[in-house]
Amino acid sequence: MTPELLEILLADARQSSADIARQLETDVGSVEAAIEELEAAGVVKGYQAVVDWRKTEQPRVRAEVELNVELDRQTTYAEIAARIARFPEVASLRLISGSYDFAVDVEAHSMQAVSQFVADQIAPIPEVTQTVTHFVMETYKERGIYFDDTDEDDRLTISP
Repeated sequence: MTPELLEILLADARQSSADIARQLETDVGSVEAAIEELEAAGVVKGYQAVVDWRKTEQPRVRAEVELNVELDRQTTYAEIAARIARFPEVASLRLISGSYDFAVDVEAHSMQAVSQFVADQIAPIPEVTQTVTHFVMETYKERGIYFDDTDEDDRLTISP
């Protein structure tokens, strides 16, 4: 049940336990117990809304920041990540393969605030050797949800 349950929660975590149980062809108690186990084990870390910030009154700027770091004998990637992850401006942080080491999603109320954060908080970390900031100009899809502004009904017409 776990892989299927996780897929259901990823698609829509607001579904009731009864709805999930029907999809999994099991009872509500089993679904609730499985969810509690996943949360207790740290598999499910939380539940969040996907927000289209363009449709709100609150300005929100996002940037993807590339970080290169140089490790010494005493410092690990995990230790550097722990220092960076503690900042509320950091929406996500990943160690990646390729031409740079960390991919950091930074969010703030303005481009200047993002730039100031990177300059004042990230760049001065001793192991950070380079930062490259890419501002997100438009978001078309976030966490599997497409931001389509059309009001068209995309359901197929069924006629008798």
